[in-house]
Amino acid sequence: MTEPGTEPLVIDATQAIPHLVGQIEKVIRGKRGQIELVITALLAGGHILMEDNPGTGKTILARTLAQCISGEREGEHVIFKRIQFTPDLLPMDLIGTHIFDDVHKEFIFKKGPLFCNILLADEINRASPKVQSALLEAMAEQQITSGDVTMKLERLFFSIATQNPIEMEGTYPLPAAQLDRFYMKIYFGYVDEQTELNIYREYLDIAQNLVDLQQALSMHDILSLQKQAGEVFVHDEIVKAVSNIVRATRDHQDISLGASTRSGIAFLKCLRAYALVKGRTYVIEDDVKDIARAVLEHRLIYRNKEGKLKSLESIINKEAERLAKLKLYA
Repeated sequence: MTEPGTEPLVIDATQAIPHLVGQIEKVIRGKRGQIELVITALLAGGHILMEDNPGTGKTILARTLAQCISGEREGEHVIFKRIQFTPDLLPMDLIGTHIFDDVHKEFIFKKGPLFCNILLADEINRASPKVQSALLEAMAEQQITSGDVTMKLERLFFSIATQNPIEMEGTYPLPAAQLDRFYMKIYFGYVDEQTELNIYREYLDIAQNLVDLQQALSMHDILSLQKQAGEVFVHDEIVKAVSNIVRATRDHQDISLGASTRSGIAFLKCLRAYALVKGRTYVIEDDVKDIARAVLEHRLIYRNKEGKLKSLESIINKEAERLAKLKLYA
């Protein structure tokens, strides 16, 4: 615990983040890019949605990250909760409910699993829209309302949601308002042939690594890194690039609903966090191209399938070319 009147030490991001990535890679093989994006969303103070077919490792990545930052250190207890979303789930199963206390003869509120620091919302699109919307207030405002009482969530509240492709049976598409609350959406994908072969050879060791993982960062460490991410330098031309990309999505002929101003703010927060993950205190031109699709694609509504494949990519490439010509840090 920090002594009264003293400031806690600022954690060194250039050592802490690679250490966290290294711990996660003891379990998750061949997914460095996805790991970095998940940590980016965490340090940006947002939430992340992972989509792909069952069995690609989405849930294991979420569990591994949570295990690396959950636990007790420096007197702070980091709480991890997992909710398996199913069609019969009710909003009260997430938020909590009032129960009668026989001892005190009154109703008391029993908190649900949303009252935690790290939340794994597994297969979120298996539950009904009513249940999905129960997450909206928690993600957007970091609070929960039950009846006429509003309760604040913890300082650190990070949700990792996984979903199966919407084409699969028994899935409910997430509403646009909730998709917009996720700072990033990533596709997990299959590993390459050699990595998959190594996983088959070492799966027993990998499973044991998950059991043996030690806490890599404390709550104070994460909050410190979030603060550092907010202080990362962003060149004004990169701010203009974000604005240009966001505004261009509203005017493109293949996009019926473009990105909002909130999308642009999330984009800038993720750029700062991504730069920190990459070991820098400033955002570079390539960062914009690296994360733009993960930040924006799920917020857009396209007129056709062809437009979904090409429209955003063309907007990003056009702005990336403009930035490259400026040579901001030459």
